Amino acid sequence: MAEVKSERKVVKKLYPNSILFKKWGDELSEEEQKEAEDLFQRYGYNAFLSDRLPLNREIADTRPTLSVIKRAIRSIINKTPARLLKEIILVDDHSSNGRAGLQALGAAGSHQARLSGWKAAVGDVVAILDVHIEVHVQWWVAEPLLARLQEDRTVILTPVFDRVQFDDLTLTPYAPAADAFDWAMWCMYEYFRPEWYALKDESQPGKSPSVMGILVADRKFFGEIGSLDGGMKIYGGENVELGIRVWLCGGSIEVIPCSKIAHIERATKPYLPDFSGMMKRNALRVAEVWLDEYKPNVNIAWNIPLENHGIDIGDVSERKKLRDRLNCKPFKWYMDNVYPQLEPLDNVLAYGALTNDLKPENCVDQGPIPGNSPILYPCHYYQPQVLARSTLVELNLTNTTATAVWWTPAQEFIQDCMSARCEGISRMFFYSQNGPIQNRETKRCLEIAMDQDHVYKLVVEQCSGQSWKIQHFVKQQRQTGG
Repeated sequence: MAEVKSERKVVKKLYPNSILFKKWGDELSEEEQKEAEDLFQRYGYNAFLSDRLPLNREIADTRPTLSVIKRAIRSIINKTPARLLKEIILVDDHSSNGRAGLQALGAAGSHQARLSGWKAAVGDVVAILDVHIEVHVQWWVAEPLLARLQEDRTVILTPVFDRVQFDDLTLTPYAPAADAFDWAMWCMYEYFRPEWYALKDESQPGKSPSVMGILVADRKFFGEIGSLDGGMKIYGGENVELGIRVWLCGGSIEVIPCSKIAHIERATKPYLPDFSGMMKRNALRVAEVWLDEYKPNVNIAWNIPLENHGIDIGDVSERKKLRDRLNCKPFKWYMDNVYPQLEPLDNVLAYGALTNDLKPENCVDQGPIPGNSPILYPCHYYQPQVLARSTLVELNLTNTTATAVWWTPAQEFIQDCMSARCEGISRMFFYSQNGPIQNRETKRCLEIAMDQDHVYKLVVEQCSGQSWKIQHFVKQQRQTGG
């Protein structure tokens, strides 16, 4: 008798282009796929899978579906000694789910929710956490965190983050690193200062320019230095603002390698699908209060005019009074002593998108990936089309005098090349605003031309009189720093 082989039913893929199903979900029925995708669009991570995982699982997980919140709370309770845990305060960030512990007012976002939680706390030490986290074993034992605060109440502590993947909720461990940022106030990781590596002891705290949002602090000291800026909105820049303020106003920030927290990084932020506008606004607010003569660097990083940008950053008078009252140091001290890796944008003469008069609706673009040969693409004015992210040629830029500048992926901006850093750079092209981009030796120009498919492409050929314009042209060279 012939053996009958059972064949697995082939299930139709309803969402072949959804990133949720790239590595996960082959076994799901069509109804389950619909439910999983709906929850993914609502929460930004795999809430379908999260609801089916045990609350007490041993490694890491998280996301504000209710199962994620429960798992975060359970991990804190399980892995924090009872004698050290005073209270857990849940703050509703005014999401649409209608479940609340402590209700934050208005469309608060995570920043205002954290501020509300700190105000309600009564313990000597406060830990400000996301809900989409799980803590590791001994994340808060006396040695890593509480003992350090006993030694110095002015230090703000932050753990090392492991990453929980948004799709299959597996854990990727990360090595200790400093929490840092760029001039747009986007958070990033940076190497610790050389002194930390010289210790040859990875358990030691590492000095950090900023925090990533999860922190442990002496509750009263946190209030003394101004807690969190209540004028920041929804999301973005608040961690950088706190980091700068702590360092300038008498405190310090340390990453504690022995304290680890697993954090789910959402694929999207459902409460703010496009948060770049809010991030830009908050970054300008930080710059206005804290950055002194370095303030224009934020405008350049966000590709907005140095003056009259039209973005309302709110009232900053109270934050400026706080800075005066605390007798905080100038930002240059921070640049020199805390974050020298943040390279100032000295002598920037031009920045923004580069367009040709023949097709002004198209911009020079870096192409599909950084390092790609530049292309012509419809203007959207985001980073791939800003000189900070495009690789074109090395240029000579002139205003009223021939000032040499260059543009490469490493240096990020068209800059004055009279400085020592430009020694050895081959300055090949000559450019003036609303003029041609011409090779000094061959006299050929960077131009655009239609190819056989009737698509405009970048070419270098005999000059035909085409002119180029950089979006923001700084007529007078600025000096940053003293």
